[in-house]
Amino acid sequence: MSHNPEAPRPPLPPFTLESAVQKVRMAEDAWNTRDPQRVALAYTPDSRWRSRSEFPRGREQIQQLLERKWARELDYRLIKELWAHEGRRIAVRFAYEWRDDAGNWFRSYGNENWEFDDGGYMAVRHASINDRPISTQERLFHWPQGPRPADHAGLSELGL
Repeated sequence: MSHNPEAPRPPLPPFTLESAVQKVRMAEDAWNTRDPQRVALAYTPDSRWRSRSEFPRGREQIQQLLERKWARELDYRLIKELWAHEGRRIAVRFAYEWRDDAGNWFRSYGNENWEFDDGGYMAVRHASINDRPISTQERLFHWPQGPRPADHAGLSELGL
């Protein structure tokens, strides 16, 4: 891993079960802000992504991808769950709900593989994502915009 001169972003690798769960929830909370600049700061300056058909490199391209994403994925709400962890790597599964500008709702399901530098910044993110149209009645993520409340069910509890 290349050296990143920025202040550390705890928790730091190697991850324990507890610190991996914390890192996942921190990522979920940040993404639920839908603030591209804030989210991009969690990644190394030269971070490498694979997200659907896009392969951004570095914070600027990541921020641009997120700006496009949240301009079309309206009322976005995300839940992430730890799948596995070892050393500086974390595997996550996630689901998020969103609507398009015509009012059609979707639930997007995916898996991510993350690798962190020594300072706790994500250096590599590989995401595989599938979208499924849902009806308004099928929606499960109803909290106010922003981070998921602590008492809201996670993916496993929701049967997702």
